[in-house]
Amino acid sequence: MARASAGAANPYGRTGVRIVVAGDRGTGKSSLIVTAAAENFPANVPPVLPPTRLPEDFYPDRVPVTIIDTSSRVEDDGKVAEELKRADAVVLTYACDEPSTLDRLSSFWLPKLRKLEVKVPVIVVGCKLDLRDDNQQMSLEQVMSPIMQQFREIETCIECSAFKHIQIPEVFYYAQKAVLHPTGPLFDQETQTLKPRCVRALKRIFILCDHDRDGALSDAELNDFQVKCFNAPLQPSEIIGVKRVVAEKLPEGVNERGLTLTGFLFLHALFIEKGRLETTWTVLRKFGYNNDIKLADELLPSSFKRAPDQSVELTNEAIEYLKGIFDLFDNNQDGALRPREIEELFSTAAESPWEKAPYLDAAEKDAFGGLSLDGFLSEWSLMTLLDPSWSMENLIYIGYPGDPLSAFRVTRRRRLDRKKQLTDRNVFQCFVFGPNKAGKSALLNSFLGRPVSDNYNSSTEERYAVNVVVDQPGGIKKTLVLKEIPEDGVSKLLSDKESLATCDIAIFVHDSSDVVSWKRATELLVEVAGHGEDTGFEVPCLIVAAKDDLNSFPMAIQDSTRVSQDMGIEAPIPISAKLGDLNNVFRRIVSAAEHPHLSIPETEAGRSRKQYHRLINRSLMFVSVGAAVAIVGLAAYRVYAARKNASG
Repeated sequence: MARASAGAANPYGRTGVRIVVAGDRGTGKSSLIVTAAAENFPANVPPVLPPTRLPEDFYPDRVPVTIIDTSSRVEDDGKVAEELKRADAVVLTYACDEPSTLDRLSSFWLPKLRKLEVKVPVIVVGCKLDLRDDNQQMSLEQVMSPIMQQFREIETCIECSAFKHIQIPEVFYYAQKAVLHPTGPLFDQETQTLKPRCVRALKRIFILCDHDRDGALSDAELNDFQVKCFNAPLQPSEIIGVKRVVAEKLPEGVNERGLTLTGFLFLHALFIEKGRLETTWTVLRKFGYNNDIKLADELLPSSFKRAPDQSVELTNEAIEYLKGIFDLFDNNQDGALRPREIEELFSTAAESPWEKAPYLDAAEKDAFGGLSLDGFLSEWSLMTLLDPSWSMENLIYIGYPGDPLSAFRVTRRRRLDRKKQLTDRNVFQCFVFGPNKAGKSALLNSFLGRPVSDNYNSSTEERYAVNVVVDQPGGIKKTLVLKEIPEDGVSKLLSDKESLATCDIAIFVHDSSDVVSWKRATELLVEVAGHGEDTGFEVPCLIVAAKDDLNSFPMAIQDSTRVSQDMGIEAPIPISAKLGDLNNVFRRIVSAAEHPHLSIPETEAGRSRKQYHRLINRSLMFVSVGAAVAIVGLAAYRVYAARKNASG
């Protein structure tokens, strides 16, 4: 399997590979470069060569190589450091006849690369092989093994002789190969196993090639895979040979139906161990992976073009596909995806996307950590809202069959929704404001069906909670995203002119037993409403009076009534998360978001601005009416004068 075509066009998206050669004085750097380029050993070489270019047809991968020589003088250290930082690969030289230069690699050169944060493949080259003492008993492997254990960035080691033309072209071939087909992303040298992301990618490729979905690649499927990746079919004898190799080493790698996933992974580990990394990389690149073993950018839209107040949602087509995926991976048919089932679902993705914030713990889960169908779709809706490109990438990873763009739709602008007094959104984002200890986190926890804790923990980071809400009894399901804004994060949020553009509705939570909490909540309401008026991104707002199980502060009803009437919004909604009495607050939030022209607060400054504009418009109207009367009067006079002259 895997005879890669040597003459294929450059598939790496690279215009060239830059290799920097460094090492102690007299270790043969310049002679190595000249002999590689000119294929002759130079009688005299300058102390430092100018950049040397090897043409694209010098090596089978057809990618030009530029070799940079470096000075050994102390005063040139700064220039050498700059060259090393620009390198795609580094060749470190030592002289085979001078053991001290080998010692300097681990005592000086390799630590220097780490200090400079040069994170590229390193090729260690022993020059002047022809001058080495014949009595030296240790092999290259014995000499280099402890150094390679300490410095994992060393890709390979090789000895050469420029004078006798021994392994000179191989030096830069290995350096180029380390750049084009790097080991690091694929293989863990310490454990001698494929890295998790590589396994995930190869598993996805295996599933895509297993056309009959029987868990094994038949001879025909193996041949199709070979043709797709290497443009050449496998002979029947070669297929038999491949399966024999796997069966001898790993019996479970082959069954009566063909090569199993275990066998497929074993083959790639074998290729890598034998130094044939180009085989695995060719496969990965044919299926759209880049050097980070993620889908290459050209397979994904650079961005979803949209205005700041537009958002992205999943289409019905995508939701139906995800429902099918949910059923497929719900192995015990209990109506929930357990953590291990979710891990299996995303086992073909670059990583499991929901294992860290903001998605971790953002949806409602059962006692076993399982996601219901609503919870599963809610996580996808949240990911699509916050990062549609990441959502698309993961849809592709799990096998979405259609055009990925057909899975998404860009909503109408929120500003236009307000103008038309309706919205067709299915996902609403609600910003949750309020002072510390007001009950914001308790509200989010209640939304996810979690108990209220008696221990107070101040929120220092923005947090999300997402769930499905029925907008009215027997009505349509909508997805509501609550975004908790810590009190000390409000100023930073509002420093961005477009910060409210993504908000469908804002709620302001206060502790109904604490007058200070109430005053701070109203200050935040005025601040946010004013920001909306100033930027044109006005949002509906509701006030939530939390901790209704406690006694209200004096004058609570009078104060709240006054603020509600002054700003033109609903009276506060009383809730008690502790008692579980939420007063349909989430349905009311969705209902307010569905009517984007209502519940928009008006500040005094905003009211004055509107009155001023009305006054100006009225004045302009009077001026225009007066001008019209004058024009009509002038026209009438001219008609009268013309008639008078005619009769005279």
